Amino acid sequence: MGAAARREEELRGELRAEAERRSAVQAELRAGEEKLRLLQEGRAQLLESFQALAAEALKSNRDDFLHQARLSMEKFQEGARGDLDQRQKAIAEVVAPVSEKLAELGGKVQEMEKTRFGAYSALFQQVKSLHEETGRLANAFRAPPQRGRWAELHLRRAVELAGLSDHCDFYEQVTVTAEGSAMRPDMVIKLAGGRTVLVDAKAPFAAYVEAGEATDDATRVARLRDHAAQVRQHVTLLSRKSYWEHFDESAELIILYLPSDALFVAALDHDRELLETALRQRVVLATPSTLLALLLTVAHGWKQEKMEMNAREIANLGRDLHKRISDSAKHLAKLGKHIDGTVRAYNEAVGSLEARVLPGARRFKELQAANVDVEIEPLVQLESTPRRLTAPELAEREVPEDAN
Repeated sequence: MGAAARREEELRGELRAEAERRSAVQAELRAGEEKLRLLQEGRAQLLESFQALAAEALKSNRDDFLHQARLSMEKFQEGARGDLDQRQKAIAEVVAPVSEKLAELGGKVQEMEKTRFGAYSALFQQVKSLHEETGRLANAFRAPPQRGRWAELHLRRAVELAGLSDHCDFYEQVTVTAEGSAMRPDMVIKLAGGRTVLVDAKAPFAAYVEAGEATDDATRVARLRDHAAQVRQHVTLLSRKSYWEHFDESAELIILYLPSDALFVAALDHDRELLETALRQRVVLATPSTLLALLLTVAHGWKQEKMEMNAREIANLGRDLHKRISDSAKHLAKLGKHIDGTVRAYNEAVGSLEARVLPGARRFKELQAANVDVEIEPLVQLESTPRRLTAPELAEREVPEDAN
C-alpha cells in the first residue's frame, strides 16, 4: 500500500470523525432549540400568571386606597366644615369694624367730594376773575399813557428803595425850555458834589404782549422783533433830544429805564447790537436790577457827602466849644480870686473880733451887765480854700518879661 493510499485513508478517517462531530453538534443544537422553546413557553406562562396576579393585586390595592381615601376625605371635610365655620365667624368679627370704618370713610369721602367741588367752583370763579383782571390789565398796558404812568411809578419805587428821599436827592418831572420846546425827563437824580443824572422811563409793552398772546412761533418772533425795534426807536429819540446839554452839571448821558428785566432781555435777544448802539448814542439801558445798583451807589455817595459835612460841622463845633471853655476858664479864675479874697477878709474879721471885741464882751459878762438870755453865737472857722488848678490849660502861666 502506497503513501497516497495511506493519505487517502487518513483523510477519510478525518472526514468520518468530522461528520460524527457535526452530527453531535446538530444533536446538541436540536436539544438547545427544544430547551429554548420550553423556556419561552414557560416564560409566557409565567408572564401571564404575573400579569394576572399584578392586576388582581392592583385592583385590590386600588379599592383599598379608594376606600381609605374616601374615609379620610370624609373626616377632613367634617373637620374643614367646623374649622371653616369658626374661621367665618372670626373673619366676620374682624371684618365688621372694617366695614363700619369703610362706611364711615365713604361718608367722609362724599363730604370731601362736596367740599372739593365747592372749592373747585370757588377756584374756578377766582381764576375766571383773575383772567378778566389780567385781560383788563393787558388792555390797560396797551394804552401809552397808562404804560408811561406805570413806568414812572416803578421808577419812583426803585428810587425810594435805594434811600433817595423826595425833594432832597432827586426831583421828578423837571421841565426846561430849549429851542422853543419843553423838555421834561422823568427824573433828575442829584449826585453828591452838584452833578446830576437824567432818567427817562419807557414801557414798550404793546408788541411784547402781542408776542405773549401769539399762537405760533413765526408770529411770536415777528412781534418780539417789533418790540426790539420799539426799544431802539426810544433810544434814538432820547439821543436826538440831547437832554444833558440843557441841564447844568448833568452827566453827558441819559438813562433809559425799562421797568421789567424781561423787556430788556427780549429786545436784546432779537437785536444783538442794541446795547452797543445805545451806548454810542449816550443812552444807558437800565432795568430794575441795574438801576437799583446805580441808585445805591448814588445813595452811598450822599452818605459819604453827609459824613464829610458832619465832620466839618463837628470841627466847627469843636473850635467853638474850645473857645467857650477858654472863656469859662477865665471867669472861673476871676471867681477863684474873689473867693480867695473873701476868705481872707472873713479870717481877718474873725481875728479882729477875737482880739479886740470879745475881751470887752467878756468883761460885760463878769460885771453882770449883759443880758442873761443873750449868748454870743459861735463862729465856725473857715479852713477851706479854693482848689488849686493843676490842669496845664487852666494853671496860671508866667508871663515872659519881654512880652510887656
